Amino acid sequence: MVGKGAKGMLNGAVPSEATKRDPNLTRGNWGNQIEFVLTSVGYAVGLGNVWRFPYLCYRNGGGAFMFPYFIMLIFCGIPLFFMELSFGQFASQGCLGVWRISPMFKGVGYGMMVVSTYIGIYYNVIICIAFYYFFSSMTHVLPWAYCNNPWNTPDCAGVLDTSNLTNGSRPAALPSNLSHPLNHTLQRTSPSEEYWRLYVLKLSDDIGNFGEVRLPLLGCLGVSWVVVFLCLIRGVKSSGKASTPPQAGSVPTLKDPASPAWVVGGCRGWVRAIRGEEGPEDLWCLRDNEVVPGRKRAQRSPWSPSCPQVVYFTATFPYVVLTILFVRGVTLEGAFTGIMYYLTPQWDKILEAKVWGDAASQIFYSLGCAWGGLITMASYNKFHNNCYRDSIIISITNCATSVYAGFVIFSILGFMANHLGVDVSRVADHGPGLAFVAYPEALTLLPISPLWSLLFFFMLILLGLGTQFCLLETLVTAIVDEVGNEWILQKKTYVTLGVAVAGFLLGIPLTSQAGIYWLLLMDNYAASFSLVIISCIMCVSIMYIYGHRNYFQDIQMMLGFPPPLFFQICWRFVSPAIIFFILIFTVIQYRPITYNHYQYPGWAVAIGFLMALSSVICIPLYALFQLCRTDGDTLLQRLKNATKPSRDWGPALLEHRTGRYAPTIAPSPEDGFEVQPLHPDKAQIPTVGSNSSSRLQDSRI
Repeated sequence: MVGKGAKGMLNGAVPSEATKRDPNLTRGNWGNQIEFVLTSVGYAVGLGNVWRFPYLCYRNGGGAFMFPYFIMLIFCGIPLFFMELSFGQFASQGCLGVWRISPMFKGVGYGMMVVSTYIGIYYNVIICIAFYYFFSSMTHVLPWAYCNNPWNTPDCAGVLDTSNLTNGSRPAALPSNLSHPLNHTLQRTSPSEEYWRLYVLKLSDDIGNFGEVRLPLLGCLGVSWVVVFLCLIRGVKSSGKASTPPQAGSVPTLKDPASPAWVVGGCRGWVRAIRGEEGPEDLWCLRDNEVVPGRKRAQRSPWSPSCPQVVYFTATFPYVVLTILFVRGVTLEGAFTGIMYYLTPQWDKILEAKVWGDAASQIFYSLGCAWGGLITMASYNKFHNNCYRDSIIISITNCATSVYAGFVIFSILGFMANHLGVDVSRVADHGPGLAFVAYPEALTLLPISPLWSLLFFFMLILLGLGTQFCLLETLVTAIVDEVGNEWILQKKTYVTLGVAVAGFLLGIPLTSQAGIYWLLLMDNYAASFSLVIISCIMCVSIMYIYGHRNYFQDIQMMLGFPPPLFFQICWRFVSPAIIFFILIFTVIQYRPITYNHYQYPGWAVAIGFLMALSSVICIPLYALFQLCRTDGDTLLQRLKNATKPSRDWGPALLEHRTGRYAPTIAPSPEDGFEVQPLHPDKAQIPTVGSNSSSRLQDSRI
């Protein structure tokens, strides 16, 4: 036995080397933990923080939104964020593969894919608008700074028009008459709002009146999708692992004198076969309860910038720009009024279910829960990574960014309200365009405003792309994992291209004159309560179908400690109960969607509900499908078999499959091979000797 072990060492099996390699040789891992944290922050901190949160907060009464927002964060957001990270990390699978835990609920994974598809379509439209503003800022005077443009109306009231300033320079002192109400105050609009509505969008009067496709926006949409595609195919972290076979000594050694045929797929672990005394090495597959010869699947590594310094820049640059705008915003006249509107709760609105529903949907939207991306990214973590710590850091950073961006927005809104002589609640667009009205207005008040405008919209583009990369990678990963053959693994670039082209074509209607109506419809229905429902079903299925004790034991095996008591209570009782009651009261107090003063027609609302149901309906449809194909004499037996974990559920690597996940290898007597682990302190392998008698022994080198 010693001789055989020494033979394995000649192939490069050095005990001290194992710790230097990625533990998961089949899929790949993050290069280091900071990569995962920063990429997750880039995924979670996106346009939802500086674009969606401010307009939802503004629409729901400022401070009235903050109270339910923090309640939802503490009792739903952080616990379910931790659940998704631990779920993906434990199984090392994407949003579809993890449902080996209970195959009947695999529809939850498909629902996540549908949600990610909807969000990916309209999210890139927001990025394309940021590209449009970025290109429009390449001038010595910002086009939304003054009211002397062809698209402006007589009701336009610009700040710089009254200050005799040019070239975007900063006013030495604002005129005193800006604080007085102007004539026809209810009709006064800022030049940034008119630029948004009348020039960028050329907004039509109805959601059914598409008008013309805005060619500048269409071109920017094409640029946005090209950038996403190129970054994904050029920025995949390979480090020599995407196509390089495992190094000798990194997997157990198996000796086999025969040369059997290859078998593909379904492997939970890998052992190395040495064909003859001096023959070539091959990989053998640990599949179900037997060792069979197999070909190792090509590795997939998570998206990560090829240069680590890029991650540090993209993660910190937005905070620098937001801080500059915050400092400028709070020094403007009237800023305090806007901030007080932001912080002061309107208690009558807090009792409205719509406010609580928007707060819940924003938490799930902002954190990325139920998108599938968190599970996918966590699946590339090393098995014993402290994802509990990561979930706390990422979720708090994300929500702190939202609150910080809110201070920036509302200080500017307070200034605009003071200038226009109207209440803060009526100063600007209540929809998704708020960020493209308030932020540009503040940029005109900075010195060398075109430069700061370029930097700001470059920041928006980076924030959006960070999330869009993960959205697209989630879809592509799910497709590749589900098909699973070698052809699609080799053609993953073409899959990515196909998804990008489809996203571009589906986004074209959103660049028409009615596009903003459709974007708001998708944001309110396709990516709102469906996220909440999917997360709730995921939580219930894990806690009550798989079993909370089983899942707590899994986490203890992975992290070395069980989940804290607070998270256990939230997962089992609090989070599902809060989500359930919010859904019930939202249905009771339902009000049709509006955009400013425009009331959506019934047929448009029906389309919105269909989009919302299209993701949720995947869950019962797949459950019925799984129930029909599962073996069982009675319906109860089929239900039991469909909900119990599949045989290959558990940690992906053999060395982590301990306790109830420990494999039982039962080779046939005629095989005549030996399995010899290189890390005897971590595994005990049943060995078959020359007399074909099976015995369990510690293997030593």
